[in-house]
Amino acid sequence: MMQYKKYYKSLKDFLNSSFQSYSVICIDLKSSQIGNESTSDLGPALAKCINLSNFTLILSSNQISNEGLQGLGSGLGNCTNLSNFTLDLSCNQIGVEGISGLSFALAKCCNLTNLILDLSFNQIGVDGILCLGSALSKCTNLSNFTLHLPSNQIGVEGASGLGSALSKCINLSYLILDLSSNKIGAKGASGLGSGLSKCTNLTNLSLDLSYNQICNEGATGLGSTLSKCTNLIKLAINLSSNQIGVDGASGLSSALANYTNLSNFTLHLMSNQISDEGAQNFGSALTNCINLSNLTLHLLSNKIGAEGVSGLGSAIAKCTNIQNLTLDLSSNLIGVKGTQGLSSALGKCTNLQNLILDLSYNKISVDGAQSLSSLARCTNLSNLTLHLSENLIGDEGVLGLCITLSKCSKLSNLILYLQYNQIGDKGTSRLGHALAKCTNLTKFILDLSSNQIGVDGTLGLRSGLGKCTNLSNLKLDLSENQIGDSGISNLGFALEKCINLSNLKLDLSSNLIGDEGVSSLCSALAMYTNLTNLNLQLLSNKIDRQGELKINNQCLKSKRLVIFKYFQ
Repeated sequence: MMQYKKYYKSLKDFLNSSFQSYSVICIDLKSSQIGNESTSDLGPALAKCINLSNFTLILSSNQISNEGLQGLGSGLGNCTNLSNFTLDLSCNQIGVEGISGLSFALAKCCNLTNLILDLSFNQIGVDGILCLGSALSKCTNLSNFTLHLPSNQIGVEGASGLGSALSKCINLSYLILDLSSNKIGAKGASGLGSGLSKCTNLTNLSLDLSYNQICNEGATGLGSTLSKCTNLIKLAINLSSNQIGVDGASGLSSALANYTNLSNFTLHLMSNQISDEGAQNFGSALTNCINLSNLTLHLLSNKIGAEGVSGLGSAIAKCTNIQNLTLDLSSNLIGVKGTQGLSSALGKCTNLQNLILDLSYNKISVDGAQSLSSLARCTNLSNLTLHLSENLIGDEGVLGLCITLSKCSKLSNLILYLQYNQIGDKGTSRLGHALAKCTNLTKFILDLSSNQIGVDGTLGLRSGLGKCTNLSNLKLDLSENQIGDSGISNLGFALEKCINLSNLKLDLSSNLIGDEGVSSLCSALAMYTNLTNLNLQLLSNKIDRQGELKINNQCLKSKRLVIFKYFQ
């Protein structure tokens, strides 16, 4: 009688079982040191699994080479009823001969509809990928295919050959390709794109071509060919670290003009040189994506200035259906004017529910930070993350954030990274008063490390945090300030009111805290009857051995505390 499903963590258990009767099998042998001989033993066993329809085999990090994979392939070829197959062979020593054996087996599995292959960090090379491509071209029923192939030296010819093979998989609707760090160059990117352009049924495409020396020519060629995939609903492209400039960004953005059905778009272009003009071109193209609801742009380190980011912001404001937005613009040249232009534009995105904005290392200063008050118009926000590290925003700059927080009453998750910003007691107190209005918060992360906060600043935080009584997850980093014993007492008083906390992380390192502060902290910890996870860092303070023991003893008294990490 055919049985349904079995899961194995031991090769011996599998070989000694009645595996022939199962239709669904998962074998997880990751980092098991099974080597070639044991891998080959799998082959004859799998040859008997004629009823197998769903198979997951995880063999990553096992020192498997060509010999082992050839033995495995000999058995897989008999599993002709496979419709769903996942194979993880990452971090082994597989070359051309090994992949040839696997390819021969896959070519026989003509009923495959869902295939996931992870061949990361092997030595497959050009000939290996061409052999695999030949097998894939015979899997004409494939509708969902994922291939992870980073760092395999497939080069120009390999990327082009893979594209040509995939063009024959006419039923593909879902495709994930990770070809990062393979030296495919401009011609390889264009050749791959040419093949994918014939997969006209694609609705979901994820393409990672980072670290491939693609340059402007390759980005333009890729954009030109992918523009034919007009049925795409979800698209993710990673072209980070590829020496792409204005021309390449313009060529790539031209494809977006045809994606009127696109609802989810993710673009990674970090560490290129698209500058202002490139950013504006992307923005202009995005306005054609009228159904876009989820947008993620990682454009850090691209020499984008005020003009570019303002243009990009204005374009995003026209995408009125966007609900989820992630913008990583860190380490650019945005400055005050750029932040003002971007903030004004984002304030018009009134349907936003989730926003992640990274403007770290951009010299936005006081005026730029104050302009973030425009986000207060996004009253539907429930999740907000702001990265503003090292921007010299000071106490006055915090004011803009406070205005936003006081108006966004629906916030349930708030993350603020404000380290290295010369924020003192005045700014911290303002932030605390604003938090008092965020009564729906359940998760809050605040990083104010390496600022100029003293006792008075913690008084402001005390008043605000004390009213966030729905908090269940709190991470507070005040390291490298000067809050002292009185400051930790203020924090303890506030935290005593957060009775629903289950996860708490406090970093109070380098704050001149002594035994008196420890006593206050212990009193607060005693109130947390629901706390299950505590991470406490008190490095470089003035706490003696008695103070350490007091903290440890207090935490050990908590019957609910499952995870306790204390660093002193």
